[in-house]
Amino acid sequence: QVQLVESGGGLVQAGGSLRLSCAASGSFFRINGMGWYRQAPGKQRELVAVVPSDGNTNYADSVKGRFTISRDNAKNTMYLQMNSLKPEDTAVYYCTANINTSVFTRTRDYWGQGTQVTVSS
Repeated sequence: QVQLVESGGGLVQAGGSLRLSCAASGSFFRINGMGWYRQAPGKQRELVAVVPSDGNTNYADSVKGRFTISRDNAKNTMYLQMNSLKPEDTAVYYCTANINTSVFTRTRDYWGQGTQVTVSS
């Protein structure tokens, strides 16, 4: 059983910063790719950033230069450092991870519960 627990969301002023965390817990063999998605009211979910196991990060054009995704494999934790926040960054941010629960199983995608980020103008 695998669980992704998110934290770090909140209310900030435009231009401010937040750091989101996503910690994987439970029994698993290996975490492969990890990423962050977000969904604003009335809009579809969009990819924010991904960090595959090879470390080649990728970002949505809207956050390039402002957000940084990283992972600490020793802690089974992924982070999203968000700087120069804009009101249009307001959304629920979701953590996702592709995980092998054992050496004998296929990978599965897991999702966190989401954390609200609100940026005031």
